[in-house]
Amino acid sequence: MTVENEHKTFYLVRGDFLPEAMRKTLDVKEQLERGKVKSVYEAVKKVDLSRSAFYKYRDAVFPLQTIQHTQIITLFFHLADQSGTLSRLLDIVAKAGGNILTIHQTIPIHGKANVTLSLDVEHLTIDLDQLIFRLKSEEHIERVDILSSGM
Repeated sequence: MTVENEHKTFYLVRGDFLPEAMRKTLDVKEQLERGKVKSVYEAVKKVDLSRSAFYKYRDAVFPLQTIQHTQIITLFFHLADQSGTLSRLLDIVAKAGGNILTIHQTIPIHGKANVTLSLDVEHLTIDLDQLIFRLKSEEHIERVDILSSGM
C-alpha cells in the first residue's frame, strides 16, 4: 500500500485499543466543541496532553458519529507569496460551500508558501472536481493536491 493510499483509508478501531494520546485528543476536541473550555491550552492541560500531541492527532482521529455525518478532505497548496493569494483561495472555497475546518500555513521561503486546508465538503454547491479546477486556475496558486479524503 502506498503512503498516499494510507492517508485515504479509514479504520474503525475500538476505543480501548487507541493509544492514550489519541483518546485524550478526542477528549480535548469534545471539551472544545461543547464549550467546557475556552482554549486548546486549557483543554490539553486539563487532560494532561501536550499541545504538540493534540495538533498531531486532531485531524486524524474522530468519533464514529463525526465521520458518519461529514465529508472531510485535506488539500495541500503551494502558493506564490503575493498579497491576497490566501484570501482569494479561502473565498473560492467559501463561495463553493466548503466549510474550512483547519488552516496550516508555512512562512514564505524564497517567495513560496505551503498551505494545508481541511474542509468539510458535505455542502459543496459545485462538484469537487470543479472546485479543484477553480483553485488551480487562480494565478498565484501553483499547486493543488488532495492529501486525504473521507468521502
